[in-house]
Amino acid sequence: MRRFLLATAIAIAGLLAPSTAAAAAPGPFVVGGTPATENYSFMVYVSGCTGSLIKANWAVTAKHCTTPSSVRVGSTDRSAGGTVVAVSRAVNHPTIDVKLLQLSTSVTHAPAPIPTTSGAVGTATRIIGWGQTCPTRGCGSAPRVANQLDTSIVADSRCSGINAAYEICTNNTNGTAGACYGDSGGPQVRQVSGRWNLIGVTSRAGNNSSTCATAPSIYGDLPSIRAWVNTQVGGLPS
Repeated sequence: MRRFLLATAIAIAGLLAPSTAAAAAPGPFVVGGTPATENYSFMVYVSGCTGSLIKANWAVTAKHCTTPSSVRVGSTDRSAGGTVVAVSRAVNHPTIDVKLLQLSTSVTHAPAPIPTTSGAVGTATRIIGWGQTCPTRGCGSAPRVANQLDTSIVADSRCSGINAAYEICTNNTNGTAGACYGDSGGPQVRQVSGRWNLIGVTSRAGNNSSTCATAPSIYGDLPSIRAWVNTQVGGLPS
């Protein structure tokens, strides 16, 4: 929950998103995870990155991801299923690595609610994304089906350069599993009354390493900016 200086964040973003030269190719997936066990209705495939549906016509991803012309909503398969819809505009958060995408039309897939708090240290969470499944850049191709990993919130001190007020330090499970290239912008969720709630947006590595999953990762804390998101999208669903 402490933020890197923006310039540093953009540089380290290479850990979580493809380079500019490779932006046309999707990045890899969650290292040490497993293929998605359910078809999360809120999943959004953003070319080379990952995102989440937060309202019928709004999605969220990472600011450092290229704004796409269209996205696929409601499928864990980046090549099939769900609904492909155009993106009409993007709104960047002024402080952290979060970007809102307005969709040209509303979709019928259920969005993920943003709760009022992300949770205390130790809270069980899950990360999901179309990111690399091996830890070094370019070591493997992007899977078609999003991968997931059960993890947890850890102390801010575990993440170098984190902004405590607006970011979440997220554990790299067993010291070898975590977010990687292509997971940028993807969801960190937790169960609230049996429903997945969206608390985080994948941002960058928590130790400045170019090798994935060697330390906890930093996620934009959506509950901390919920009021801003609510204003930008004209009211969040309950």
